[in-house]
Amino acid sequence: MHAELAQLALVDGDIEHNTHKVVETIGRADVAGGTKLVVFPEATVSGFPTRDSIADVAQSMDGPALTTVRDAARRAGVSVAVGLAEREGSRFYNTTVLIDDQGEIALRYRKTHLWASDVGVFTPGDRFETCRWNGLTVGLLICYDIEFPETARAIAALDADLVIVTNGNMDPFGPVHRRAIMARAMENQMFALMVNRCGSGDDNLTFPGESALVDPFGEIVTAAGAEETLMSAHIDLKRLEASREHYRYLNDSRVPLGLTPVDNANGSRALVIEERRRRID
Repeated sequence: MHAELAQLALVDGDIEHNTHKVVETIGRADVAGGTKLVVFPEATVSGFPTRDSIADVAQSMDGPALTTVRDAARRAGVSVAVGLAEREGSRFYNTTVLIDDQGEIALRYRKTHLWASDVGVFTPGDRFETCRWNGLTVGLLICYDIEFPETARAIAALDADLVIVTNGNMDPFGPVHRRAIMARAMENQMFALMVNRCGSGDDNLTFPGESALVDPFGEIVTAAGAEETLMSAHIDLKRLEASREHYRYLNDSRVPLGLTPVDNANGSRALVIEERRRRID
């Protein structure tokens, strides 16, 4: 199975520019050559908002930007993982969706672990979810999430074969997420596909790229440098089978995750994070 890593430079707050770039990239995907999935960076459509700009750039799931991307995926006949600032009522979320080749939203994930610049802008998500896609069980994570082993373990506990990570990691932390996804893939015996931003952003930030596909043994299959690229990566399902042939970390672990899976009506599965309550004596 082939996927393409769309490592792009984006413009924070410029929805029209970013959406046009996403649509143009989807149009270049090598669907005839077997590409099934195109993965974009974190907050692809909106770029990174601030407390002052979030109300202007956030859109609902049926908003014009995501609708345009869904239409492009349907026309091309390819699945797409893309990020946006999502509005729901009075709340805003850092969200990634998996859009199938019919333009339908197969999976939505709201970032559960907020980076410093997310705090006060976004509400954290409260669940991890997986869905069936092209014969695989797939989950989503976003950027800082991947630095916490429990996030990928939650996805693995929902039987994930592939975790897609939309990323917006900046310098000087570039190497951190490359190392993190290698560990998360190996310790959960699943593929990890991470796509990061490149170029520059607001507040003099520089994004180093370094997108990668990692196999279930923790080995890098394909890796990008610092420049814009649309890079093809092959997901060899035999590697998945081989990694689980003799043992399963998930089955042998004696430390329970402490979350109970929920089966959703649409066929996806979820682990819900319970809000911590402070003890009052």
